[in-house]
Amino acid sequence: MAEDDVPKIEAPAGEVKAEAVPPPSVAPEAVAEQILSQAATPPEAAPPPPAQVIQESVPVAQTPLWDGPLLRIEGVVKKFGGFRAVDAVSLDIRAGEFFALLGPSGCGKTTLLRMLAGFETPDEGRILLDGRDIAHVMPHERPINMMFQSYALFPHLTVRDNIAFGLKRAGMTRADVDTRVAEMVALVKLGGLEKRKPDQLSGGQRQRVALARSLARRPQVLLLDEPLAALDKKLRESTQLELMELQRRLGMTFIIVTHDQEEAMTVASRIGVMDAGRLDQVASPRELYEAPLSRWIAEFIGDINLFDGQVESHENNRITIATRDAGTVIVAEPRQPVTKATVSVAIRPEKVKLSRRGPATDPTKALAINRLEGVVTDVSYLGGLTTYKIKLDSGATLRSSMANTARIDIDAYSLSQRVVAWFTPDDCMVLEQ
Repeated sequence: MAEDDVPKIEAPAGEVKAEAVPPPSVAPEAVAEQILSQAATPPEAAPPPPAQVIQESVPVAQTPLWDGPLLRIEGVVKKFGGFRAVDAVSLDIRAGEFFALLGPSGCGKTTLLRMLAGFETPDEGRILLDGRDIAHVMPHERPINMMFQSYALFPHLTVRDNIAFGLKRAGMTRADVDTRVAEMVALVKLGGLEKRKPDQLSGGQRQRVALARSLARRPQVLLLDEPLAALDKKLRESTQLELMELQRRLGMTFIIVTHDQEEAMTVASRIGVMDAGRLDQVASPRELYEAPLSRWIAEFIGDINLFDGQVESHENNRITIATRDAGTVIVAEPRQPVTKATVSVAIRPEKVKLSRRGPATDPTKALAINRLEGVVTDVSYLGGLTTYKIKLDSGATLRSSMANTARIDIDAYSLSQRVVAWFTPDDCMVLEQ
């Protein structure tokens, strides 16, 4: 079963009474019916709050002397029939971290997020929050909230009542609810819109309401399931910066799921790349881009030029590799020793420079510049940079991205123009997988 086919409970995480949150096997339609029927009851007609009042998200008791990360995932497995949606994933996430789960559709990232929220139960493994296993703790009993991709706003409630919904269900007094809602409205800059309903808001405003509602009970961890997917490019970029600023201001742990590489690299301090239910690499955005562990990750994160070849020699921290499409390429020795004879040479387009004659020959060969000749077959002007496709004499295609540093096109290259593409050994990566 694909990840998108997994039943989802579109109820706001952490904001429903225990009796309104069924086990994960209950159909989501029944959950929605229960929530809407409860939400339709006017606040004045609601029964008085119990004597035991919960003011915040339910804290998880901390294991004595626990000095590990805030959130630890140990060997978690989730199966749907014979399909392993999440396959033995282990991961540590620190307190106050902005972490991104990145991968293609169907890789298991949303299923993993739903297990953290409590909407799915792991078949194997543990999920530790402050040292306590919460894998079988109900969603409303976890200090974790989830912001859904669809926002899951109640259409019949105003902005104020949507934000206040979870606070009222937790039994907070009217005065405390009013104070907290005012704080959230100011935090996400929704002043003056409190009486509007979701259909009277723009996409960006609805996203802010959903974010405010998720933050209202002050959870330890906020989960965001592709929260910016419905926004246009300009609004998405500005909202990314606002999310980063909000996370820094609150000092809260954010975990975002996305299939957008640029979005993940913009907002997150660390990224976990998933594929086929497995976690393939966890690293900072720079390390993920400049030192991917496999050919698949290199191709998934940004654009890349790849040439397969055979290692011929190691000398003076340089490796000579004979490739079919680029001839002999000299690359810098990577940090991890190369153990295989068959490898791939990878060069990012922005590392490939173009010129009409190529750089001057270095008599000492200290730079060992790699040179490839070909013809320009495609030019794309993108404002800040121009991308070129070069058909090499070998028949292979090489991509280059060059910054537009001048207003006039004195450095531009035109279609059918013959050029020299060049790059240094330090510009190259060697991939064994």
